[in-house]
Amino acid sequence: MKAILTIFIVLTSVVTFGQKLKFKIVGQADTTVHLVKYSGTKLFYADTAEIKGGYVEFDGAKQQPGMLGILLPGQQLFEFIYNKEEVHIETQKPNFVETMKVKKSEENRIFNDYVKFISERKTTAQKLATEINTLEKTDPKYKGLEDQINAINKEVIAYQHNLVKTYPNMLVGKMIKMTLEVEIPEPPVDAKGNIIDSNFRYHYYRDHYFDNTDFSVDGLVNTSVFGNKIEYFFGNKMLVQHWDTILKYAYRVIDQMDPKSKAFEYVVSYVTSSFGKSKQMGMDKVYVMMADKYYCTRNAEGKSPASWMTEDKLEELCEKITVQKNLVMGVKAPNIILPDTLDRPWDKLNWINLHKINAEYTILYFWDPECGHCKKITPKLAELYDKKFKGRNIEVLAIGKASGDDYKKWKDYIVKNKLNFLNVAVTETILKIGKEDARMLIPRFTTLESMNIHLTYDIFSTPRLFVLDKDKKFIAKQISISQLEDMMDRLQNKTDLPKLFPPDKEEDEQMTK
Repeated sequence: MKAILTIFIVLTSVVTFGQKLKFKIVGQADTTVHLVKYSGTKLFYADTAEIKGGYVEFDGAKQQPGMLGILLPGQQLFEFIYNKEEVHIETQKPNFVETMKVKKSEENRIFNDYVKFISERKTTAQKLATEINTLEKTDPKYKGLEDQINAINKEVIAYQHNLVKTYPNMLVGKMIKMTLEVEIPEPPVDAKGNIIDSNFRYHYYRDHYFDNTDFSVDGLVNTSVFGNKIEYFFGNKMLVQHWDTILKYAYRVIDQMDPKSKAFEYVVSYVTSSFGKSKQMGMDKVYVMMADKYYCTRNAEGKSPASWMTEDKLEELCEKITVQKNLVMGVKAPNIILPDTLDRPWDKLNWINLHKINAEYTILYFWDPECGHCKKITPKLAELYDKKFKGRNIEVLAIGKASGDDYKKWKDYIVKNKLNFLNVAVTETILKIGKEDARMLIPRFTTLESMNIHLTYDIFSTPRLFVLDKDKKFIAKQISISQLEDMMDRLQNKTDLPKLFPPDKEEDEQMTK
């Protein structure tokens, strides 16, 4: 056993020793240089070393497979492939690619030849393109130049396909394969030769976009090619930027990956984070549902798919998601059963039930009589309701802050500003009774969710506004009064009506916070 262990240690040492990254850069003065790595499209520092006499060395054993780069002063960068092998490269400033010689590393020998080939063909094609742009299509030279450009394109494609075929299991081969365009077949036609689906090419391209991407190879994730493909796919040039569309294709792409792979981690993190930052109304659904499915779901062993997250972070995230997933677009709003403004004994209060409000559209409005921004928004909503919404089967349910001293302020504000829509609140009376014995109210009159309405609706600042359809499903949230007016007019085909409130950029921005 001791001998076996000794051999294992020796072999491990040899492997580690054999992963040196050595570079000779002719013309580079002694200085500090950085080894940089990709995570998607972004570059990060991976290591630092001193270059002396043109020589610099890094320990490759510390790095993960993928595309790495040497970053020199003045933001000068040249890239190379690392795939757990020793790398020796010589080059010369300032033309790193043209002068590069790969002394050791089969991956980089192939990659360097490829880059040089592409660079040469690109230069030739650009010269031809510049010349052809000066000519009319009727010019005798035009067709010849066009044929030359097409020939170069075919040559490049043939080179790429041959490289991929020759080196199918090498990282460089898989990386180049990832850049290959999807070959789209001719669209199907009917008996008369007419194209059946005019969008066939788009649908095929979208559905086969990742055919040339091997999600099981972790090294591909650490290349800008992978990051660019993911960004393009989820961007507006490929997918309609609607939350349900994004989720549909996110699930389709991610669910074919091994949850232990780097591709899974990267794509889950990218989609969740990028759409979580979106300012587009409703895109929070992507963030919430991605988090619920890929972070908060647990397997039989109680493990989250998001193995890169600490348990503390997961618990913090999932506590919020539990609430937020009930507030996303297309979901039926949690019911609200609260008393209106009439002063009556607690057992004879007039309770308003959100789910029983018979309206084509219902606007939920959370406000505070002492809130500065609410004082600007609430009178506008009251005017909009009185002058345009009241007779159009649009109802407003306003949930105010009315506990303690706020009860009188709430009622006074309603009277003073003539808030003629439905006004409800968790008043001090029912709050006190609920604390003494919640069974006196629940479930006879109300619900626990209604008594904890600000937690149920994730209300930590006011004003907050939601729009519900006839089935009480969310169709809009956090829009300004002018946006609300415009939306309701469009939904009910009343666009010819004059607008009470013109667009207000400051209010729009305030409501989306």
